[in-house]
Amino acid sequence: MTERKAHLDGRAFSVLLACCLFWGVQQVLVKATLPELPPVFQAGLRFVGSVVLLLLWCRWRGIALWGRDGTLGAGLLAGALLAAEFAAIYLGLQHTTASRLTVFLYTSPFWVAVLLPLFVPAERLRAVQWAGLACAFAAVVFALSEGFAHGAGDTWRGDLLALLAGALWGLTTVTIRATRLGAASPEKLLFYQVAVSAATLPLLSLALGEVWVWRWSAFAATSMALQTAVGAFASYLAWMWLLAHYPATRISAFVFLTPLFALLAGALWLREPVTPSLVAALALVAAGIVLVNRRAPVPKGQA
Repeated sequence: MTERKAHLDGRAFSVLLACCLFWGVQQVLVKATLPELPPVFQAGLRFVGSVVLLLLWCRWRGIALWGRDGTLGAGLLAGALLAAEFAAIYLGLQHTTASRLTVFLYTSPFWVAVLLPLFVPAERLRAVQWAGLACAFAAVVFALSEGFAHGAGDTWRGDLLALLAGALWGLTTVTIRATRLGAASPEKLLFYQVAVSAATLPLLSLALGEVWVWRWSAFAATSMALQTAVGAFASYLAWMWLLAHYPATRISAFVFLTPLFALLAGALWLREPVTPSLVAALALVAAGIVLVNRRAPVPKGQA
């Protein structure tokens, strides 16, 4: 039985920061690769590669994936939700900027906070933790408000797809924690999701009439290698491990860092200015994460 901790420790903080940092850079990376490789083709290819890497990893570590443990139905559902999420993300990037898409995508913690306690009472948030979620999300919106104020153009399709992707991500987390998947190994959790995505996204790409491009520039090849090895394999395996060991509502609050890391990536990569609003937003996100992970007061008379 997997040991589950009630609070985040230093190791969880470190893993979450690393994941959020890469995911922030990844949104810019995917957007920059779109001129060369079609969106759903990119998504499907990264998950095919992830399946191969995961199978090699499990073979090396001696981890069984095929035993019957009652998780098949929930696993297929989680995989379908992930595939739909990434189809929405990659299609959405055609209609909106990476920063706008990211802020709407990372509404997922609200879905987790609202729905998961209906199935797992221990995940219920207190008022101060809800205040932390609101604080973190307000920080992200505040950081991006300057760009919104200058006119977003006809981006509503991308925004709606991003909101849909955020809801699907939240539902994936709820599915994992509210079913027998919560007791499965991180490798098996990830296998269900990447395998279903690898099987369905290439078919969706063909249905959309995308042209599969196999002659890539060095940049496109590097982008796909990072999206596959770090994005769809290492970081998601780490996320599955976190879900198996720590409260989902608390770790989900950390994803609010990702849009801000995306803005920082834009500043370093695209030479966009780091404004005072971005610095203020980082402080607000930090405050929100502290509130979400604040421990409940110990009643008097209890040690």
